[in-house]
Amino acid sequence: MNRITRRQFLRNSGATALAFAGLREYVFQAGAQTPAPAGLLGQLVPDPKGILDLPHGFSYTAFSHAGERMNDGLFVPGSHDGMAAFPGRAGQTILVRNHELQPESIDQGPFGAKNELLGKLDPKGIYDRGRGIKPSLGGTTTLIYDHKTQTVQNQFLSLAGTIRNCAGGTTPWGSWLTCEETAVSADNVFERDHGYVFEVPSQAQALVEPVALKAMGRFSHEAVVVDPRNGIIYETEDRNDGLFYRFIPNTPNQLTRGGRLQALVVRDKKSADTRNWLLADGGAGRQFEQSGRFTHRYAVEWIEMDEVEAPKDDLRARGFAAGAARFARGEGIVWDKNAVYFACTNGGPARKGQIWRYIPSPVEGTAQEKNQPGYLELFIEADAGTLVENADNLCVAPWGDLVVCEDGSAPQYVVGVTPQGQCYHIAKNALNSKEFAGATFSPDGSTLFVNIYQPGVTLAITGPWQNATQKA
Repeated sequence: MNRITRRQFLRNSGATALAFAGLREYVFQAGAQTPAPAGLLGQLVPDPKGILDLPHGFSYTAFSHAGERMNDGLFVPGSHDGMAAFPGRAGQTILVRNHELQPESIDQGPFGAKNELLGKLDPKGIYDRGRGIKPSLGGTTTLIYDHKTQTVQNQFLSLAGTIRNCAGGTTPWGSWLTCEETAVSADNVFERDHGYVFEVPSQAQALVEPVALKAMGRFSHEAVVVDPRNGIIYETEDRNDGLFYRFIPNTPNQLTRGGRLQALVVRDKKSADTRNWLLADGGAGRQFEQSGRFTHRYAVEWIEMDEVEAPKDDLRARGFAAGAARFARGEGIVWDKNAVYFACTNGGPARKGQIWRYIPSPVEGTAQEKNQPGYLELFIEADAGTLVENADNLCVAPWGDLVVCEDGSAPQYVVGVTPQGQCYHIAKNALNSKEFAGATFSPDGSTLFVNIYQPGVTLAITGPWQNATQKA
């Protein structure tokens, strides 16, 4: 059995009643090598098929492998990434899944080895056809999964012609916001600029019209989350020097009507470097401390961004110069207990990752924020260990724990974090291939869906989740 670094925790100071409050006490140490804590679900059992190790009593179904034929006649694209689950008909779940593909990824694209199936689609349904020569191959697929038969009833391409659809986020009105992790410009290959967010209704029955939500900014997007109370959207940027944004829509459930894009500023620390990188590594040294026995909360404010379509791909540079805080590859983001949690994959001196918590103001997005600001906290900062290494996609389990997809060195794990700060393994990639991605629970909480990025497969994990619920 693989052995991992055990994490040690500081004592909490009475805040464990809040979800993830124990993360404030979470400290990563290199320490002695000891077995992973059994946690809520038990030790992982090696999979005889060599695909996915799970705790005793759990099982998985693998489906929608890259290269399979879909119901629309196209091929299942590869590089399965961010994903969300929506309620379908009785006994069914709708999955909308990203594919992080570029025009060069023809062998993993939906149109065949020579893009020979491209002509099957109405050109209006493809955001960028690459002048008919080199089409953009990213996008999303939609799947209807039947829990009783544990099979896919239908799967089809639902967004086409985008690039590197990495992660995204769900909306309270039942759609998936998919993000392009790029900022390439139109040229002799690309017909259009890229670097936008697109909306895919979960109830779509076929390819949707690709409409770039330009007011949400053009940059190397990773993920978004919507505050269900007011419709404000928070966005992460997957760059070593990215910013943390919020988008205040003019009409919360009609994003094509535009809105205002803003960037987070740490009050009293203008142009702050949250990465905590060493000076020798191009950072500013440690500027931020973990929230522990003594709470480290940093009041924030927000600045307006102009020229949000950024033809020079300089949004983050202009924002930082104006006082916005810099983050280390913002990735997964999730909403829970009236707060936003987001991962910075290579933050910290060891570049093993951070997880931040943003607590919105009770008057978020209004002029009253000046007197009642939101707050930023550093919850996790990995040292030289291997548990929760390079946190990527995030979701929240039905029993309130944070679920983290690793994107570090092999082996890769799906990790749970309790409100008391204890970490435990939910699954291990026994293939020792690319990272886990897109973790999301079915609406009824019975199934954890997750992707293995490459070779490109989706897994449905079932078992006694109630064990975790009873112990939570």
